[in-house]
Amino acid sequence: MAIETAGQKAAKITKVRVENASTLTLPKDVDGTIAKILDYLPIEQYRGVEKIKLVDFINDPRLKNLDVPLKGDLPGLYHPREGSRQPWFEVSMGALLQPTEGFMKKFMAKSSFKGNLAGLIFSLVGQHYFLTQKHSVKRTALEPQIRQYAEKNLRSWSEKQNEKSVRAKIFKPFRPILERWAKWLNKKAADAKK
Repeated sequence: MAIETAGQKAAKITKVRVENASTLTLPKDVDGTIAKILDYLPIEQYRGVEKIKLVDFINDPRLKNLDVPLKGDLPGLYHPREGSRQPWFEVSMGALLQPTEGFMKKFMAKSSFKGNLAGLIFSLVGQHYFLTQKHSVKRTALEPQIRQYAEKNLRSWSEKQNEKSVRAKIFKPFRPILERWAKWLNKKAADAKK
């Protein structure tokens, strides 16, 4: 039992509301999946987020004025605090499930839905965390920090999800070798671009 200080109210734990505005057929228990993903993160990192809105595709007026054209559909968008409105996340189910593509692309998108949703939510929470609570990070260094935050959390979340699977037990001894090989290939690809 926690000791309460005299005169202070206990911290109220609020859950992030999931609002489904999508007309697409979603995989079962999307709300539960989102709740499990958010429960994995410390509540301090997404404190103040009002809701996660699931939509078919993201149509935001701010996106029309971009200098750089977007490749494909935008999977998620962070809406920061505006006046009295709390910050919230917008997640595109069309970008994650790819309903307009062929059978194989739809199948692949549906089979990797949980991982893609987790990565997207970690990225959106990272944006919220670094923009609102981490004041020591400069604006120019935000993108690498958010990417590193999302990759770290996604890696540890996926390890926790798959720790008892047969595939994880088979590939665990080979993981350092595969990571070195991937690092070498990325370096070689970067050198080829120059």
